[in-house]
This record gives sequence, structure tokens and C-alpha cells, in this order.
Amino acid sequence: MPLVPTGELVARAATEHGCVTAFNVITLEHAEGTVAGAEAAGRPAILQISENAVRYHGGRLGPLALAASAVARSGTVDIALHLDHVTDVELLHQAADAGFSSVMFDAGALPYAENVAATASAARWAHEAGLWLEAELGYVGGKPDSAASAHAAGVRTDPAEAADYVARTGVDALAVAVGSSHAMTERSASLDHALIERLREAVPVPLVLHGSSGVPDDELRAAVRAGMVKINVGTALNVALTRAVRDVLEKEPTLTDPRKYLGPARDAVAATVHDFLTVLAV
Repeated sequence: MPLVPTGELVARAATEHGCVTAFNVITLEHAEGTVAGAEAAGRPAILQISENAVRYHGGRLGPLALAASAVARSGTVDIALHLDHVTDVELLHQAADAGFSSVMFDAGALPYAENVAATASAARWAHEAGLWLEAELGYVGGKPDSAASAHAAGVRTDPAEAADYVARTGVDALAVAVGSSHAMTERSASLDHALIERLREAVPVPLVLHGSSGVPDDELRAAVRAGMVKINVGTALNVALTRAVRDVLEKEPTLTDPRKYLGPARDAVAATVHDFLTVLAV
């Protein structure tokens, strides 16, 4: 199937008062497992490649993007390709030619006025290039370059500021800080659902939840009901993949054929994707 634009999947989910889930891709096994899990669930999904993943692959966007696109096109459900957490403007400018329909531009480390200026510039460029642009306001915990907590005073997204930010930047979606954290390996996060509802009322674009791997099922479903439209999942896939590899190698420590442990790892990613998409079919 052809790739479907991210904006189309998000708009469809918003119209249906549901959500679309985005899964982070680091290796080919992540992409193959995600598409297989989406097919098993009969649900659309977004493959998203982060700036950190691009850095892992030597700073080269093309190879991983081409691989993810090829896997997506071989699938039987709607799949979009999204470039995630981009801080490098040069990388942003590679997105359209690399087959992406959307980018999350992350200027969250900058002071508010500088964040607005940088994001507005990124949104103008993206829209001229035919891309949908997501941004972030507030602090979603767990980023490697900050020790701040998702529960510290003043880090959650203020609805009035969010409305001002969207109006001044022209972004198409907004990731908000409501209690989740990136890189959580346990599903124990508690979200502020009243804040999500206030943000939904204040902000005219779809809301995005980052750090969803650490959010329990009931909390995720409640977040969607409160107004979250795009749900990002990354660490849960890595946990499943790594556990599967470790289990195989602990049983067969002399094994050298990577297919023997990467195959089960890919299956574990698929099962995890299927589980999230089933839970979020609200």
C-alpha cells in the first residue's frame, strides 16, 4: 500500500474521537515488527524515526527512512512516516526528500520567545514543503539532556500559553506535558486528565502524548477520551526487543546467527504493537 500522510491519519482519528499510535523505529526489526503488529490488529500506525536514531545510524537519514518506507508499503494497513524530535534544522530540511509526510520539531529547550520564533520558522518551511508539523510545549520528562522531572512545579503545559503558542507558530499538532516521561521501562505514570481536557478546549490542533510507554492501559484510554489524538510509543518496543534477545542468548549462549535472536525480537515488537493498538481501539 502507498504511504498515508500523517496529517490524514491524525485528522481521521480526531474526527472519530479516537487516536492514532506512533511507534519509534531504530532498526529494520522495529519497522517490520510494527507493521506486522498493526496488520494483526487491523489498525493504522505511524512509523517514526527520531533524530537520535538518525545519529545512531551515522547521521544518515536516507537508509533507515528508505527501509521503513519499503516495509510500510509492503503492508496491508495504512502507515505513515514521521520524523521525530528534530532539533537540527538541516535534518528538518531533509524530511520531504526522504519520504516523510510530517516532522516533530523540538525547540523545547529554548526560552519561550526563542522557541516560538524557531518553531514558527520551522512550520513555515514545513508547510511550503507540504509537510505537517508537530511541536512540543512544556516538559515531558525523561529526556537525556535534562534532569528535570515531569512532576516538577511549572513544567506542565499551561492551556493559555499553549493557545498562544499554537496561534503564533502555526503548528499542526502539539505535544503537551501532562505527567508522562520518556524512556520509562515501568508503566506507572499517572496523567493529569483534567489538564488534558483543558488543553483540548484551549488548543485548536490535535494533542500528542509523548512518553506513552510508561502509561498504564487505563490511563492511556482515559487520555484519549480526554482529548489526546496521537500517542507515541518507543521504549516499550525496546524493552520487548531486548528481553527477547536476552532470553534466546541466555538459553543458547554460543549462538552466533543473528536471525535466531532477531527473529524472536521482531516478533516481540509485533506483539507489543498489537497490544497497544488493541488497548487504544477506544
